[in-house]
Amino acid sequence: MKVSLVAMVMIVVLPFNILAQKKADVALTPPMGWNSWNYFACDVSEALIKEMADAMAANGMAEVGYEYIVIDDCWQVSRDENGKIVEDPVRFPSGIKALADYVHSKGLKFGIYSDAGKRTCQERPGSLGYEEIDAKTYEEWGVDYLKYDWCHNGIFRTSKETYPTMAKALYELDRPILFSMCNWGRQKSWEWAGDYAHIWRTTHDIKPTFSGVSVFFLSVLRILDKQDGLEKHGGVNGWNDPDMLQVGNGDLTMDENQAHFALWSMLAAPLMAGNDLRNMPPDVLSILTNKEAIAINQDALGKQGYRLINGKDFNVYVKELSNDEWAVCLLNRGKAEQTIDFNFRDQLKLEQDFTVHNIWSNEDIGTSDATFKFDMPSHSVVFVRLRR
Repeated sequence: MKVSLVAMVMIVVLPFNILAQKKADVALTPPMGWNSWNYFACDVSEALIKEMADAMAANGMAEVGYEYIVIDDCWQVSRDENGKIVEDPVRFPSGIKALADYVHSKGLKFGIYSDAGKRTCQERPGSLGYEEIDAKTYEEWGVDYLKYDWCHNGIFRTSKETYPTMAKALYELDRPILFSMCNWGRQKSWEWAGDYAHIWRTTHDIKPTFSGVSVFFLSVLRILDKQDGLEKHGGVNGWNDPDMLQVGNGDLTMDENQAHFALWSMLAAPLMAGNDLRNMPPDVLSILTNKEAIAINQDALGKQGYRLINGKDFNVYVKELSNDEWAVCLLNRGKAEQTIDFNFRDQLKLEQDFTVHNIWSNEDIGTSDATFKFDMPSHSVVFVRLRR
């Protein structure tokens, strides 16, 4: 039987179109939660994850929207005779399903990690060739979120060819599972991942430094710069992911912690904390739970912010919000303190005046037609909402 070229194209394209429609609405706003990797790396266990769930439920994070507790790499050790993934029996003696049940009992959601290759980045069993059985296992366990990495995938496969297999397996389940695609921005993931994933990484991994250069791990500013132009690809149910938060980690100062959180809020990025939730200073907790900053990140309009002014040591980011309002973030990216004179109406070319509301102090500081003088320490931000 002869098949026309058009029919052949439809055979290839139609499943992907259906796939795009089958994504459950689990990411109408950027997901919020916690992931184990940035602070604990491979040192994960059942006890640790329970303690993180306890902390999130008790410290106010759950109240402001954090909901996912995600185990990253190193929870799995092998596969059984049927190909089913096996959790580490020493570190997770009760099993992953029991752990997921515990997280759910706290009113939270449970996430897990795997890899699109034969092995994970830490040499544990990957999901390549086991996508359907792994997806069904995650459903049985009560998983709500899957972070899917890109190590050990061979040289003959591209991420654009590989990720749809797991996406299809997930979307054929009865249980909605948020799909976090972690291919480090390969093949310009922001241009095509929206058909398959709810969030997709745009860069290599973040490290807990604000500036500086590294071969593989990137500073906050390096990742920030790589987001320019991506705003047209992110939105409701499909978000650019500049990697997890390092707020409270490394040698970040409080100004840098604030700036990091403000900028990720402006970018409509997933807010996945990566610190030790059990032991953090009150000022770090106050940043992570700032309701006004989170409201900007979670704004229902779903617009990603963008860089309006791109100076060497001074940047301005703007984000369109619901109700014809705006968020604005002024960033001193230099090493020295700066005094900035700034008129919001002139710089943003506003056609009406707004009340300027300071996010960090939670107070109105004037109107948009006034010229403000901001004394900005190194790596600090002025973070405001322009209210009607």
